[in-house]
Amino acid sequence: MLAKLPKKIVLAYSGGLDTSVILKWLQLNYKCPVATYTADIGQNDDFNQIKLKAKNLGVKEVFFDDLKIEFVKDYVFPMLRANAIYEGVYLLGTAIARPLIARKQVEYAKTIGADAVAHGSTGKGNDQVRFEIGYYATDPDIKIIAPWRLWDLKSRESLIHFAQKYQIQVPKDKIG
Repeated sequence: MLAKLPKKIVLAYSGGLDTSVILKWLQLNYKCPVATYTADIGQNDDFNQIKLKAKNLGVKEVFFDDLKIEFVKDYVFPMLRANAIYEGVYLLGTAIARPLIARKQVEYAKTIGADAVAHGSTGKGNDQVRFEIGYYATDPDIKIIAPWRLWDLKSRESLIHFAQKYQIQVPKDKIG
């Protein structure tokens, strides 16, 4: 937990199992408003469903940001020009999106008076680093909450059990 509890948190929210469980966990553990920030970088998500899920979890401030043009112009094209292809096969689209999403999430947090941001990256990979460097580069004083490093939910099964306990809709492909 943070030394000083935040007054409002903005969660990078996809509407998936992890971020939906994180949303509820933040509400229970920090007892402050949690807003959601969802970036559209061209993925094929149902943003109406994501909004509905957040609203059903009690979120009053649900924000969607269309970042497709900025992402392609300022991130994808430079990546292609640099030939930034992992092991010669895999484009780093998701990886390079994280700093943009982090920056925009912090900017949104400032506009609504939030003093903390949260993400759903696990402690196992580089996504947490990409998010957190983006957060600190935008605002060195922002509080960062990384639930995967804090909570006792350590498996997919524990996430599903938590979701069921708090009546969080779980996609059928995640169960079993």
